[in-house]
Amino acid sequence: MIRRLIEVAPGKWRLVSKQKLQMKRSNLPLPYVISDTMDPVEQVDGKFYTSKSRFRAVGKSLGLIEVGNEKQTNKVRPASTSRQAEEKRNQAIKRALEQVRSR
Repeated sequence: MIRRLIEVAPGKWRLVSKQKLQMKRSNLPLPYVISDTMDPVEQVDGKFYTSKSRFRAVGKSLGLIEVGNEKQTNKVRPASTSRQAEEKRNQAIKRALEQVRSR
């Protein structure tokens, strides 16, 4: 392993191995491009599609949701509980503990 001394900031130096300096790249011509083609897949309309975008468009027009691509909704937390509700909850927990301990 070959180590090199490089300057990371003015007056600050660091030893870096040659492996860290090399960027890991694919030997494919366009490694970050996702193809639109796929094996023929049947949609609920009974037709087969080889285009991902067309398959999704038909599903969307039929009101289907593609699993993993649905829009996430934020869970709304209820407003802070009232003091009475909190006391009722604490009493219920105490009663449950007393019942468990009395057995």
